[in-house]
Amino acid sequence: MSKRIFPDAANDLTAANEIPDTPQTRASAYKLAFSDQDFLLRDELRPVRFQLELLKPQMIMDEHAIQSTVVMFGGARIPEPEKAATARTKTLANLSVYYDQARILAQKITEISLSQGGRDMVVTTGGGPGVMEAGNRGAADAGGISIGLNIVLPHEQAPNEYVTPNLCFNFHYFAIRKMHFLMRAKAICVFPGGFGTLDELFEALTLIQTGRMSPVPILLFGRAFWETIVNWSALADAGTISDDDLNLFRFVDTADEALDLIMNWSAR
Repeated sequence: MSKRIFPDAANDLTAANEIPDTPQTRASAYKLAFSDQDFLLRDELRPVRFQLELLKPQMIMDEHAIQSTVVMFGGARIPEPEKAATARTKTLANLSVYYDQARILAQKITEISLSQGGRDMVVTTGGGPGVMEAGNRGAADAGGISIGLNIVLPHEQAPNEYVTPNLCFNFHYFAIRKMHFLMRAKAICVFPGGFGTLDELFEALTLIQTGRMSPVPILLFGRAFWETIVNWSALADAGTISDDDLNLFRFVDTADEALDLIMNWSAR
């Protein structure tokens, strides 16, 4: 790396904090722009905040040499089986089986990742509770790292305890968060969930359908759930999607089914 010519920003910030206290230096106008939070939060600075949210996780993941990920989407409200009795609905209680399947899949994926250096096929979730927790937990069971892409919400915003701390990110913008889910994805596993899970699933399907993203395995856990929620055949019958679009994803019910498809997808 070439020798620095201009002053380091951190040094200038330190120097700025050591200047005499006067009416001029106390004025907000005098603050260095990059250290002025009120300035950075102005509506006009939204494009800059977009860029920061794109850059910060990218740079940190590059520093950790993350090569590719296996993304796990799914509902925050799905309990682990031991807590199924307290679920809000009987359906949620029954769906707790997918907490275990997510945990098992994440553990097996992480074991494969560790055998290859631990930086390829890194389990990535939304960092929250439910299925997301199960994914990070499974990676921790295997002794590996995992990524959590959390987002500020009125509820459910705290990251689960199993995310690797240095790979636990917090987002303001849903759009940038979804970009980071997909930018490194080698496979996408979608468990039962709500609006957020549907949003993430259909964004991935749309990007692949339109050629804006390279095809990767998209595996939907729980055929009965997904065929109840979405009438896939009706979309094809109506002509709003093609019959071939139904091949963009596969239904699975177990971690072993999913793992087999992920590891053998290129042959298909």
